[in-house]
Amino acid sequence: MPLALILSSFVAASRIGGAAQQYVLAAHRIDPVLAPTVMFGRTPARGGRGEVTSPDVFRRMLGDIEADALFGMVDLIITGHFSDPEQVEIAAGVIERVRDADHAAAAGARPLVIVDPILGDAPKGLYVKYEVAEQVESRLVGLADWITPNLWELGFLADQKIETLAEARRAARALGRPALVTSVPAGEDEIGLLLVDGEEAVLFAHRREGAAPSGTGDLVTASFGAGLIEGLAPARAAERAARAAAEAVAAAKAWKASELPIVALADRIVKPTAEVRIERL
Repeated sequence: MPLALILSSFVAASRIGGAAQQYVLAAHRIDPVLAPTVMFGRTPARGGRGEVTSPDVFRRMLGDIEADALFGMVDLIITGHFSDPEQVEIAAGVIERVRDADHAAAAGARPLVIVDPILGDAPKGLYVKYEVAEQVESRLVGLADWITPNLWELGFLADQKIETLAEARRAARALGRPALVTSVPAGEDEIGLLLVDGEEAVLFAHRREGAAPSGTGDLVTASFGAGLIEGLAPARAAERAARAAAEAVAAAKAWKASELPIVALADRIVKPTAEVRIERL
């Protein structure tokens, strides 16, 4: 069974962050190991009060994971939310050590690293400390095999305001890292994912369902990573991730759910049937 190491948030009662990604990866038969950067009972958006994992505790936690010889077994690393710049530095060191451990365990082995630069969103902008955002940009983006920013985060990394699909495509290419960009404008009634990998650029658009529960970006990142680990081509993995997100959002709306029903939809997230419009750019 493939193993994924998630360095992100844990919110017990909400399907967001690393806690949500555990369920998505488990549905794909990928064993998740979550090292939480923050711990909450409920989402801060609804008044949840939790605690940031201190860098010392975060470091010791990851050291214990390493001591169990799990670093040499990691197939996928996902980084997400960080609250402290030192956490980001620790995460960068872990990525480097996992790659070294994999190389020692099997010549040529290389775990897939997906960096979801969780920094902010429109219209409020940055919602982590500026020092955290700077550290994510300087230390993690360069280590990533793929990045999965939302449109606002892509603009932050590219140091420009991005409003159109064409601007997003150019900015993603300029970063020099394969990217799957979420919350891309795709039309009056659509929202989309934009895959940019070298010269390839593909839009996956689905109907906008109004205010959706939080966590769709986390779901997309985990689904996309699972697809790549399973051997799907990036465009195929992105298409499935787009369908899974559309499926989950539509179900949440139909069921009047305040959270994405990831567990109830496990089979449909793995084999989604929601419609998406595919446009090669």
